[in-house]
Amino acid sequence: MKQTVIQYVLGRLHDIGIKDVFGVPGDFAFPVNDAVVAQPGIRWVGCCNELNAGYAADGYARLNGMGAVCTTYGVGELSALAAIAGSYAEHLPIFHLVGMPNMSVQSSRALMHHTLGNGEYDLFARMAEPVVCARAILTPQNAAAETERVIAAARYHRRPVYLAFPADLADQPVLTTAVALETPRSDPATLAFVVDAIAAKVESATQACVLPGILVARLGGRAALQAVVDASGLPFATMFMDKSVLDEQQSAYVGMYDGKLMNEDVRTYVESCDLVLAIGTLMTDFNTGAFTSRLDPGRTIVVSHHHTRIADKTYGSVEIEDVLAAIVDRIRAGKKREGLTTAVSAPSSGSGSDPITAAALYPRLEAFLREDDIIVAETGTISMGLGFARMPAGATFHNQTLWGAIGWATPAAFGAALAAPERRTILMTGEGSHQLTAQEISQFGRLGLRPIVIVLNNNGYLIERLLCKNPDIAYNDVAQWRYTALPEALGCDGWFTARVTSCGELDEALRTASGSTDAAYIEVVTGTYESSPLAAQLGKRMKEIYAT
Repeated sequence: MKQTVIQYVLGRLHDIGIKDVFGVPGDFAFPVNDAVVAQPGIRWVGCCNELNAGYAADGYARLNGMGAVCTTYGVGELSALAAIAGSYAEHLPIFHLVGMPNMSVQSSRALMHHTLGNGEYDLFARMAEPVVCARAILTPQNAAAETERVIAAARYHRRPVYLAFPADLADQPVLTTAVALETPRSDPATLAFVVDAIAAKVESATQACVLPGILVARLGGRAALQAVVDASGLPFATMFMDKSVLDEQQSAYVGMYDGKLMNEDVRTYVESCDLVLAIGTLMTDFNTGAFTSRLDPGRTIVVSHHHTRIADKTYGSVEIEDVLAAIVDRIRAGKKREGLTTAVSAPSSGSGSDPITAAALYPRLEAFLREDDIIVAETGTISMGLGFARMPAGATFHNQTLWGAIGWATPAAFGAALAAPERRTILMTGEGSHQLTAQEISQFGRLGLRPIVIVLNNNGYLIERLLCKNPDIAYNDVAQWRYTALPEALGCDGWFTARVTSCGELDEALRTASGSTDAAYIEVVTGTYESSPLAAQLGKRMKEIYAT
């Protein structure tokens, strides 16, 4: 028997590495929901709401390379749209599968539920257009060709895509065939010129360094970029969004480059180089120390996703993967400045009954990390406190740096844990952000996952307190939950839980969590204004930007 429209799509998603589809069922999407459950090699993963499902697919894609979320038409897909937009901003290919009403209903413009009552059934697909790189409404006639087109777009652009299935067509057999589309490659002549130019610049540079970027990780190019660093002998620094793109335990790592906000020695080193190779970086506000970085364009080569800029000229039709593959055999060892101090860990402070300060907390969290850990850090002060922690070998640090939606981290950690269950997943979140999506903790327990959850309770939205004019204003306050009661209430049996208010209690809780193979949930209580140095500096700088 021929494959149905939805079977074809699910089979192709499985072929490219997607084994789980996150979602919330709905009547228009039942044919899609049923097919996911029945599809060999693919698991339906129900979430508490569509927004959380989108965030979970985002976290899954950070480990797996791409992810999928399934929603019903209208109300369901719009609930997930904010998560899809975040994945678009952060270059994560998410396949959004949407179940639509029957074609007869659409053609009659009937006033159905989950619609705006205006008979425009393509309206929500058009609303999704700005935050996807391709979209299609699938029929038996176009399913094969459109699926291949959309897959090719997601792979090439590393962005979400939108696939809609009219309910009466999803189970119809595919009527045509198609072949997988080839990924576009670089123009050979332009690539050769760019590689020659980079090699010559590196060879002539007295002092040079690399700024490895998040796009390399999104494209699965960590090993290729590491090969370039190894072959060239160049040191590297990372910006905030790019943290852990390369192993931070190697001697080539000199620390975090965050403009004028932090690490003055690293800033001086990077900005004094006569050549900076920025490979796959995004010059966002948080990446550049709130636009305080000063990289001379004439001394910076920017290797982007689909183009390369050398001095004041941009060369198109040059793919970042091709540049990395070609340059590794051409680049010669660069010169590292003598006496440069590489990244070191800050000592911790406090003991016993001492309160938990920022200076006490973040060094302890750094020491708690292990090789190959998956660290998912929420937008806000906790991720900024961890930004300068040195990651163990193989550990990866994940933060939604550009989109910056609070609440992202909890379901994203769930998706990440599902993508790599053999690794230890550590979720670190502020309590204000946690309240948006805390119900997704239940999914860890339901699927037998064993994360370590650290909830930083600083009595409200600390990052907002640092940014706004009146830090004590009412909108920065949140309800005080009994956080450690959540795992049991949400069905997570047997989890270790602790609420800690002193350094001694924190030490004991971390020892217990570290020595156990079970899940752990630790609420860490600090003072209202206990912020990391980066959060404090960023707050000051952003106020300056807002004032201009």
